[in-house]
Amino acid sequence: MKRKVGHRLFQYALLYKKTIIAALLMLSVAVAAELTGPFIAKTMIDKHILGLEFSWYESAEGEEAVLYKDTYYKREDHFQDGESRGNEVRILQVGRDFYFVNEAIPFDGERSIVDGKLVISRDDQTTLMDAEKLQVEELLAFYQPEIDDLLWLIGAYFVLLVVASFFQYGQRLYLQISSNRIIQKMRRDVFEHIQRLPIRYFDNLPAGKVVSRVTNDTEAIRDLFVTVLANFFSSIIYITGIFIALFLLDKKLAAICLILIPILVVWIYFYRKYASKYNHVVRSRLSDINGMINESIQGMTIIQAFKRQKETTEEFEVLNKEYFTYQNKLLNLNSMTSHNLVFVLRNLAFVTLIWHFGGASLQIGTVISLGVLYAFVDYLNRLFQPITGMVNQLALLEQALVASERVFELLEEDGVDVNDKAIPRYKGDVTFDHVSFGYKEGEYVLKNIDFEAKQGETVALVGHTGSGKSSIMNLLFRFYDIKEGKILIDGQDIQQLSKQQIRKHMGIVLQDPFLFTGTIASNVSLDDPSITKEKVIKALKDVGADSFIEKLTNQYDEPVIEKGSTLSAGQRQLISFARALAFDPAILILDEATASIDTETEAIIQDALEVLKRGRTTFIIAHRLSTIKNADQILVLDKGEIVERGNHEELMKQGGRYYQMYQLQQGSTLAS
Repeated sequence: MKRKVGHRLFQYALLYKKTIIAALLMLSVAVAAELTGPFIAKTMIDKHILGLEFSWYESAEGEEAVLYKDTYYKREDHFQDGESRGNEVRILQVGRDFYFVNEAIPFDGERSIVDGKLVISRDDQTTLMDAEKLQVEELLAFYQPEIDDLLWLIGAYFVLLVVASFFQYGQRLYLQISSNRIIQKMRRDVFEHIQRLPIRYFDNLPAGKVVSRVTNDTEAIRDLFVTVLANFFSSIIYITGIFIALFLLDKKLAAICLILIPILVVWIYFYRKYASKYNHVVRSRLSDINGMINESIQGMTIIQAFKRQKETTEEFEVLNKEYFTYQNKLLNLNSMTSHNLVFVLRNLAFVTLIWHFGGASLQIGTVISLGVLYAFVDYLNRLFQPITGMVNQLALLEQALVASERVFELLEEDGVDVNDKAIPRYKGDVTFDHVSFGYKEGEYVLKNIDFEAKQGETVALVGHTGSGKSSIMNLLFRFYDIKEGKILIDGQDIQQLSKQQIRKHMGIVLQDPFLFTGTIASNVSLDDPSITKEKVIKALKDVGADSFIEKLTNQYDEPVIEKGSTLSAGQRQLISFARALAFDPAILILDEATASIDTETEAIIQDALEVLKRGRTTFIIAHRLSTIKNADQILVLDKGEIVERGNHEELMKQGGRYYQMYQLQQGSTLAS
């Protein structure tokens, strides 16, 4: 699965490969410029500072010649090819002082001054030479030819730092831009896919958990692209560049330092093995917490009305404690290993460095220059900066990979392809041909449903809770697909049409209508460009909603907050009726549409309902039987089967289940 996740993330990165490649090229330039610094420092130390101890020769007066006691001297590396040289002399450091030796030395070794003489000892050999101590002015004169080169190298070092800073800024900017674009695309894909998922998917996953995947999980993936990958990319390039430099300086020690790479790889493997397990629990619990918070806010009225605040808080604390526990396990894992590992590796590397340079390599005849030592220490220091960065990002890497698994798991759910191909408005003849259906395998909630509704007819579905009324409408809308039988519209099997085409000419009014954040007008038109403002206002007037809307401050542009909580149930229902009317459906479903409306409001919309139903095939799911007396056909359902059918008069004459339900409701009405 992880390999698959990595492949999917790579595919997203490829969408913006030009920007990412540009960033990586800029990063490479920045690293090259930055890593040139120690080499410049090595040159300054070995050639221009310690180079004073190179061999000097008597020479003619010239640009790089130094006058000392009426004789000009030039350092060996400043002579041109073919230029004549005189006697060799040396300048040697003993302690903190420098001495002029007017001859070549036979060998080098431990130096000391005894009775004004220079003594050089190595093994069993000792030599005694005349030496003159240089005064500060005389010493500076020998350094004078190097000043221009030193200033030029310092300037070059500064320029490289500026170049490195510029390209570092560019690569960070480009990587972050591409990362944000990747996450923008991913969030759009996730949200679009959610629109395509079947209703069945949301039956089993609370809204809060879906929200968590769209927001929290994609934000964790953003950290992967913005922080983790940028850090890993730059670290890998840095490490590669540093090892190239180390090999140029000292192949043996660089080869020893290569041992760090397999240690780091093994460590990352084992860290991810344990961190992945903890992160799966952490992300899952965070999703559960979001789901519970969402549910608690939605049900706050019930929680407070039934005094369930304490119990709800305790349930929340169980999830919160488990989340806290596993977060602590992750923190312990990171604290015990990440910094400590780098610290141990760093110490081992410096112990190796000291052993190497302080042992055989510092023997006379195989002296490692101070510049090489400085450069090696500098590069080793730099080497552990990217290693530290990589190790410290492992926690974010694992969080992001686990979050990616959850996001891609959602994206892999089978969705419904959107088909915007328009079909002519159908008449609305509906036939259920021996339809059986169950939400779970083997558990049928509808059994052998068989009826026909002609264009313009009103069909009412009645029955006790759980009898299958809403399931019939769910199948007609193709929120779910049937197991057995056929559903036909105008003689065509709805399975042969896309879900969008079927719903294009259907409308629905629910018992608890849903209003979106926006305005009253936008909730009627749903921002469909084909529905004009005039059409919206006409629909609202036709259902009688203008009586309360025109009293509002902004009238038809009055803001509506989430779910329309500032409006009464009746007002929300009138807006949903206007929505259905504005879309002019061929088939209209009224799902308990008048159940939550008071008697006065019901009287207002009865006339509008007649206008709404005219010329349309209308299905009414109703508990209040008085509202369906004029239905052309009434289907009485019990345990998923049609047990009675006919109009109101026919069913009353039968004296069956419908008669009993009607008499019971009438009795209740009279009693009240």
